Amino acid sequence: MLKDTLYYSKILLFGEYGIIENAMGLSIPYHFYKGKLLMAGEEMTDAQLESNRSLQHYSEYLANPENELTSFLKLDKLRSDIACGLYFDSSIPQGFGVGSSGALVAAIYDTYAINPINPDAVAENDDLLRLKQILSSMESYFHGKSSGLDPLICYLNLPILVKGKTELGAVAIPDENAKGRGAIFLMDSGSPGKTQGMVSLFLQKLKDDGFRNLVRTQLKKYNDECVKAFLKGDTRPLFDNLKELSSLFLENFRPMIPDRFEALWRKGIETNAYYLKLCGSGGGGFVLGFTEDLEKAKVLLKGHKLQVIHQF
Repeated sequence: MLKDTLYYSKILLFGEYGIIENAMGLSIPYHFYKGKLLMAGEEMTDAQLESNRSLQHYSEYLANPENELTSFLKLDKLRSDIACGLYFDSSIPQGFGVGSSGALVAAIYDTYAINPINPDAVAENDDLLRLKQILSSMESYFHGKSSGLDPLICYLNLPILVKGKTELGAVAIPDENAKGRGAIFLMDSGSPGKTQGMVSLFLQKLKDDGFRNLVRTQLKKYNDECVKAFLKGDTRPLFDNLKELSSLFLENFRPMIPDRFEALWRKGIETNAYYLKLCGSGGGGFVLGFTEDLEKAKVLLKGHKLQVIHQF
């Protein structure tokens, strides 16, 4: 019997790439997109069949002893359910930086873990780190290397603050103000990104001393100041540091910025009407935007749909 549980998408507000070099990370659930495990009927649709086949390939990865997951998961039960028509029914767009693989991993762990860590009772840092490590191994199938943060958010359905490689925990974010002028929004590039390719490119660039120093100093500084200011609801330092962060990405992470957004990215910095940043690994998918005046941003970004995720 499958759980009647929804697994939501996530948005990494701050920390993309910097988190690899020990910068802070702040990720939140995003309930607009979601998925759940279901059993298909006798006649499977093309989408159900494709998902079922993908799960078959994924189960083979999970069963590989080298991945050290066989002691954590009920793999015989998973394979049996796949043979009976198991699929992941999801509205989360793949390759857009909002956790499509994270939600699937969370669903598989929650349903097939031998002794799943209770998401309602995870309070200790050690439990979170252990859970994150397991989920990291499970998600590495999709990206080549995973921090485990995305499936952790999708499993716990809570905002998570990462302060370092061994320190993380649930955190409260400022309340939504539906009438507020300020907003965080998504913009669709129109095509998916390739997470594994972008991460590989970043790791290659890290071999350059100058770039690595930039990430460890400037990127970390602006990113961490944004996190602190956002959690305090302190907009002035938030937007001061967002401008620096947006500029740094434009100047040093150009391959990760979708071509159609380069001019818009620059316009935001020049007008101070909004600031764009990566949403996930970039290269496509969504771009994340911040503005103190949503209506003004809409005028300058006319022709682009802004998907508002938080107002303040």
